[in-house]
This record gives sequence, structure tokens and C-alpha cells, in this order.
Amino acid sequence: MRLWCGYGACIFVIAAQCCLALQLDETLSGPDSHETGQGPHGHLLGQWGGERTRLLDRGVRFDLQYISDSLWNLKSVQPERFASWNRFRGTIDIDFGALTEQRGLYFHITAVWQAGGNLGQDLGLLTSPSGMSSQNTFRLDSWWIEKRWHNERITARIGQFAGQDFYGTQHYATSFIFEPMGYALGNLSNTFESFDPPSTPAMEVRFVPIPHLYVKSMVLAADRAPFSHNLTGFVPQFRGAPVSVSEIGFTPGKKASSVRAMDNVETRKGYSGLYQFGASYNPGKFSAPGSATPRSGNFLLYWMASQALWRVDPRGGKGLDATFAYDWSPPSINRNNTLLTAGLRFNEPLPLRIHNTMSLGYVRNSLSSQFFTPGMAPKSENAFEFNVLLDPAPMLLLQPVVQYYANAGGGPNHAVVFGFRTKVEF
Repeated sequence: MRLWCGYGACIFVIAAQCCLALQLDETLSGPDSHETGQGPHGHLLGQWGGERTRLLDRGVRFDLQYISDSLWNLKSVQPERFASWNRFRGTIDIDFGALTEQRGLYFHITAVWQAGGNLGQDLGLLTSPSGMSSQNTFRLDSWWIEKRWHNERITARIGQFAGQDFYGTQHYATSFIFEPMGYALGNLSNTFESFDPPSTPAMEVRFVPIPHLYVKSMVLAADRAPFSHNLTGFVPQFRGAPVSVSEIGFTPGKKASSVRAMDNVETRKGYSGLYQFGASYNPGKFSAPGSATPRSGNFLLYWMASQALWRVDPRGGKGLDATFAYDWSPPSINRNNTLLTAGLRFNEPLPLRIHNTMSLGYVRNSLSSQFFTPGMAPKSENAFEFNVLLDPAPMLLLQPVVQYYANAGGGPNHAVVFGFRTKVEF
């Protein structure tokens, strides 16, 4: 926290507020929990005359943020164009333990307005240059009620939320911009695992049998057209088959109960890592190339690893992190059936007083040959990204990026994309 105080009482109050904020972050982090400073003056509109702090003391946190990805295709077979994807997100988190003495009970609700140009769609890429772009919408995204027992060993959650916010999610997602590394594995949609903002009804149970191991499972409604079936997000739609998603994770050096999706540099201090295996299954009907009869059932398996490789000081965050992920689904019914990602993140490489990272990412998207004419199988698309994340002010994040796509869309062409991400916390 970027604040020093010479009085013991002041330190105690600030520490208590930080602990409460951290507890809310660890419990309720979900969509768009990006890596930026959250100190005592971490909002453009300030502390509302102290009201924000008073509400936080009572377990209520309000957040409004704006994020935009501004991207240009500097080189491609398509005409050069500029695409800007913009998103406003408002979130309310409530810790009923601080508000009403209902220990272990939490509530989360978030809504979004988003619009802009989808450059990945314009260029015909398998790897979207922006991890946010989808469809223009103004809607309630997700809400849930969460209850934890036995010192966070058992957690249950019910409401409307997205599977891809918590299963197959990149642990270092905040450090990348293109989709498979900046959000979740892109082909999780093979089983229609839900994504934000068109979240669907869901319930989840999480169990931590030993301090460094967790097991969790989720059931969600696999709506194949969530944007059109629920235009506002206010009317839950139980459409599609019930998809089950499960994951097991191991994290040496860090309690499994405190590992959350969208983790950041500050919460990854020390030589710690996270190793995950997950699977999703949809019992619905799926079409296969060359067959007039739909097949029953489809599944996807994924393996993910995130590891702190080296630290200048084992107790600090400055150093090098690595990440790797791979998934597979049956090539007979899934066009984009395999995906591989790998990356490195350099924490605080620049001698600046502000938080900064440099990240290098790689994505390989492969298409099943069974969906193409024999002898005409496409190539794997290979995507590379390098970006620099800068936190010049507690309420502002800037992230310039350059991306290169080889065999764009599985074809013979290449593309170069340049741009930047901007985030403002209000």
C-alpha cells in the first residue's frame, strides 16, 4: 500500500481496511479483475468524502471501471483498419460477515456496457487480438450468493455466472491482451461452457481437502445463443443441456483456499505456482462432418501450469513467471479441437517507481482435418504477443502491445497488430 503513517492507530485502521479489501478480492474476484494499483487513492473519483471507506468497513464495495482495447492491423491481406473495443463495468460486492455478522456469506453482482469493433473477426483470426471483444450489449452480467464453511475448506455458490471466468481461465490473464491468454482458453466454447458477459444460471461446489489442493465442480446451462435468448441478463434462461465442468488444482507454497482466478503480481509473491487439470462435458447433440445423424455428448480436457521461476527477493514480487496451457477435444466433432498457450512475465523489469511488467505470449490454434477436404487440411495458426504493462497512477493502467499472426485463420497469410489497452478505475 502506497501510504506511510507514523501513528500506530492510523496504521491499525489502514491495515484493517487493506485486509478487508484483500478478503473481498480473494473471495469475489471474477470478470475484469485486472492488475492495477488499489491503494487509498485508487479511484479517479476519490473516496467520496470518506464514504467509500466507511462502506468498505461494513463489507460493501462499489467499483466502476472502464477498459478499452485500441488495435490496428498494420499488416494483413485485409485493408488496414482501426478497431476499438470499449467496456464499462459496474460491480457491487458484499461481505455479510462485516455487514450483518453472517460469517462466510457473500454476494456479488456486476453489469456491463460494451461496444466497438472486433478486429479478430474482421481479420478472420482464430486467436482474437482482444480478450474482451464479443458482441455489443448493455446487460446484467453475473450475480451469485456464496457461502463458505470450515475456514474456507468448503464453498458453495449459486446464481448466474460464467464457467470461463473460473474454469480454463488463465491465471496470469491480467498480463496479456489476446484472448486465449488474456481471458480463458478460446475453444472452451466447444462444449458451450458459458462466458461473460452473457452468463447463464449455474451452481458450484469447491472443496479444499488439504491446504495446497482444491477440487471444484460446476453445473451450468449451456445456452447456445445466450445474447439473443436473454437480452438484458435479468431473466435467467435454463436453455440447453446442463454442462458439467470440474477442476483439480495444486499450489505449492500457497493455501489453495486463497487461489483465485485472475491473480496478479502482488498476490503471487514468493516462489509459488498453480497446476490445474480440468474437464467439461456436454451431454447434448453435436454435428459431425460427413454424418447426417447428430452425436450425443462432447467433452474437452485441459492442463494448465503457472509458476514463479525466479525472484530477486523470495518475499517480493520482482522476478520472472512462466505459464503453459494445453487443451484437447475430439477432432471428429470439434473444428478447433486443440489449443496451446505459453508465456513469460517479467515483474518490475524497468527501474521505475510505478508498477510495470513485460510479457511475452504464444498461442497455437489447430483445426481438425476432418472438417476439410482430404489433402486440404489447414495449417495451425501461430500467434505471438509482446506487451508492457504500466501503472502510472493507482487509478490508471496503460498496456501497449504488438502481436504477430502466422498462418492467420489457418491459411497462408500473416498479420501484424499494434495497439494498447487502457483501464480507468472510477
